[in-house]
Amino acid sequence: MSLGVLDLFSIGIGPSSSHTVGPMRAAVRFVDELAEAGLLERVDTVRVGLFGSLGATGIGHGSDSAVLAGLSGKEPETLDPVSMGPLVAEIRETGSLRLGGRTDVPFDVASDLTLHLRESLPGHPNGMRISAEAAGELIEREYYSVGGGFVVTADELAAEKDAAEAIDAAGDEAGSGGDGPGAGGRDGDVIPFSTADELLEQCRIRGLSIAELMTVNERTRQTDETLRARLLEIWSVMAECVHNGCTREETTLPGGLKVRRRAPELKAKLETAGYRASGSLDALEWVNLYALAVNEENASGGRIVTAPTNGAAGIIPAVLHYMDRFVTGDEGAGSDGADAGASEDGAGASAGASAADDAVVKFLLTAGAIGILFKRNASISGAEVGCQGEVGSACAMAAAGLCAVLGGTPEQVENAAEIGLEHNLGLTCDPVGGLVQVPCIERNAIASVKAINAARLAMHGDGSHRVSLDQAIETMRQTGADMKSKYKETSRGGLAVNVVEC
Repeated sequence: MSLGVLDLFSIGIGPSSSHTVGPMRAAVRFVDELAEAGLLERVDTVRVGLFGSLGATGIGHGSDSAVLAGLSGKEPETLDPVSMGPLVAEIRETGSLRLGGRTDVPFDVASDLTLHLRESLPGHPNGMRISAEAAGELIEREYYSVGGGFVVTADELAAEKDAAEAIDAAGDEAGSGGDGPGAGGRDGDVIPFSTADELLEQCRIRGLSIAELMTVNERTRQTDETLRARLLEIWSVMAECVHNGCTREETTLPGGLKVRRRAPELKAKLETAGYRASGSLDALEWVNLYALAVNEENASGGRIVTAPTNGAAGIIPAVLHYMDRFVTGDEGAGSDGADAGASEDGAGASAGASAADDAVVKFLLTAGAIGILFKRNASISGAEVGCQGEVGSACAMAAAGLCAVLGGTPEQVENAAEIGLEHNLGLTCDPVGGLVQVPCIERNAIASVKAINAARLAMHGDGSHRVSLDQAIETMRQTGADMKSKYKETSRGGLAVNVVEC
């Protein structure tokens, strides 16, 4: 498989995986290329152009700041979110940036960083062009941020499309579920699948759960111990994000909308009111809290796990916290969002928590398999298919993960994912003011509840259902292609034009 589970869950910063994390990674990649060519110290000028959705909502999504940080050698996985503001302010004030953290280059943000509001590059709605003059030579590259923090060049994007077409052609000849060429495997150790039907068939043939199959495929990348540690680290960062979102002293989120933070107040209300841990609706109050906390952190540029995007980053953590507190943990004694999944070394866990950690690993491996299907066969980019590709994908992934932990068969897990996606089809991406706040934050809370219900509905069945996950994913792809661009992360349609910003 060209994608692994950890590609779907990466640690970064808010507010957007495609508009913040992606551009930062592209800028870092450009600087690295200059360094490898021995040109970094010889650069005289640098210029950046943001196109399409990146240009239209770049300011609200922090794309301009992200590019400046990336050019300065900062990476989203390790950048302290608190340092972003001062770094960008210094570049604006001095008219100079330290390229790759090594070479001072003049940079006037007003003239050297251009947001092309109405112009797009041909490969993808999220396009950017970076150029540098070094030793009399012009070096220019085009990058596309294709969702979830993934970045590709124009050549790589074309190669991916060619490869996908080749896989489809080979699959048509070999038939579904086979081990033939083009099915997605890199070597004999990988269990290939490129559709949900193929994934289910491989599980049946080999007698494996989806999580077990994913573990086999991940062994081509890392040991089981490393995989487990990294997944638990992801869970720890998600839990820390919930804790931070519940304890912030700031009352409003950054940006002109002046959106009020609700997570700290809601947490205090739930604790003071003595909400029971066992009541069915009481549990949903906590789910709302977890999702709000994560997405308020995302909106403020905090530390986030892309899952599979930042705009939908609250759904999987919220459902994981629900699982930890109300499914695998002691009712009422589980996490309150302050320390769920965390351990002293950030990766391991005590022997007493091993069962809970097993559930987290199973959840994330299962969710990751579903996320790969979305990335492979449609898109997780709001700029490409609307919010159905972000919230819809995350809802399906969370539903699948929870269903697996509840004891669902692979067929029930696939059914849960299909339910989660089906009821998000057609969802537009229309952020008011170009900020990942309205309707994004509440949308994560609603989708988290949908995911839980989807998993529970699937568990009441035997896995057989009329609409397959593959059909739902293909419908999402087609719907996204038909959707007008103004409804795809440009803030030129929907709520973005019908809500007064101030």
